Amino acid sequence: MKILHVLDHSIPLHSGYAFRTRAIIDQQRARGWDTCHVTSPKHREYTGPEEEVDGLRFFRTAGPNGLAHLLPGIREVAITKALEARLGEVAKREKPDVLHAHSPSLNGIAALRVGRRLGLPVVYEVRAFWEDAAVDHGTSREGGLRYRLSRTLETYVLRRADAVTTICEGLRSEIVGRGISPEKVTVIPNAVDLEQFEMKSAGEKGLEAGIGLSGKRVLGFIGSFYAYEGLSLLLEACPAIAKQVPNAHVLLVGGGPEETRLKAFASDLDIEGMVTFTGRVPHERVQAYYDLIDVFVYPRRSMRLTELVTPLKPLEAMARGRPVIASDVGGHRELIRHGETGTLFRADDVNALLAAVVELLGDEARWHGLRAAGRRFVESDRNWAAATLPYAAVYEAARQRVR
Repeated sequence: MKILHVLDHSIPLHSGYAFRTRAIIDQQRARGWDTCHVTSPKHREYTGPEEEVDGLRFFRTAGPNGLAHLLPGIREVAITKALEARLGEVAKREKPDVLHAHSPSLNGIAALRVGRRLGLPVVYEVRAFWEDAAVDHGTSREGGLRYRLSRTLETYVLRRADAVTTICEGLRSEIVGRGISPEKVTVIPNAVDLEQFEMKSAGEKGLEAGIGLSGKRVLGFIGSFYAYEGLSLLLEACPAIAKQVPNAHVLLVGGGPEETRLKAFASDLDIEGMVTFTGRVPHERVQAYYDLIDVFVYPRRSMRLTELVTPLKPLEAMARGRPVIASDVGGHRELIRHGETGTLFRADDVNALLAAVVELLGDEARWHGLRAAGRRFVESDRNWAAATLPYAAVYEAARQRVR
């Protein structure tokens, strides 16, 4: 079987989206399937029509320019048309059995047009509803014109795709609530490469002392700094945490839109000596930073995006055998069983976060059980080999619909 993946962006860019895509491709190739890959004009750093990355060939799509590049609405139409044209070229050349379009809806629209023209089945994968992410990023307003248009386009693709996959039960419920048949929707959850995220590691010599963490109880976060991640809540709790756990320290690894604001907030709170911002770390070195963190904290704020979508990072922490504290948004509740595989606290409540942190740091005897249970959950339910098995049935069902 040959699958043509239609993507927003891909490696070598670093994002949860790109890493999930790479994991899916690797597992499909391990099963003996052939894959090919087209990225939309939204993949930055266009270097030409084709690019090989880590042994994988990606067909790139040149982006619009001039007014089409600048004007909202016109830009999205131009992106879709460019992707449709490029996808049509690649599909005729590669002759896939299935078109597998991944969020957002612009990819799905291009795939539907090409698929109907060439008689190919289309599978659409929802990773998140991008209108909800836009609300957090400040580029859209919930209920506004752009929000409603994006929602309408998403539903349009869902209704016309031959099969639909998504990453969690929260999104599946939302999709079914839009009138999509439950039998048409399959959950392919986020998962972890168990060989990459092992419980024991040799670590990186001198790193702990080099960034001033020797003798500290380290609370940590590794990922992108978006407002919905709630990192400001963790910083707000720091003065009170320091009073009860004097050797506590916060390690924030990564970067993003909120980085400057978070640094300013730490300065305002006078906790700069208690918080270390590493900035973005090369992907090959990220594992070393997992070894520095005693307890991971994921204080996501409650909003549609976080209530519906499961994150990947808590799974990575559990795979590494690290205790996890997380807000009780819907996306976290799908991953973490309170008191068994981690600790949940009331979202958006700094006092609840404080209590959870102080209690867990003060009860190290619980850590072993949390570590073991978290690792077992990942090994049994959230490893990529097991998680991606349902694609075979999804693709076959999609092919049956167009025969």
